[in-house]
Amino acid sequence: MAKMKLKTLSGAKKRFKLTKNGKIKRGHAFRSHILTKKDTKTTRGYRQPNYVDDTNAAAVKKMMPYG
Repeated sequence: MAKMKLKTLSGAKKRFKLTKNGKIKRGHAFRSHILTKKDTKTTRGYRQPNYVDDTNAAAVKKMMPYG
């Protein structure tokens, strides 16, 4: 019998990257448009790397079995 392959959720592979140490990197929210009314300091902060919280990490890893 053929071995079943797990599929990566296509929405997850577009949004998350796994780091060398096993953390899950994610994009920052609120940085795509209407940036003129947001403070410069705030928009600079959106450039910093962000990681998925530990409470959600297991769910995201399940979506990306071959990360």
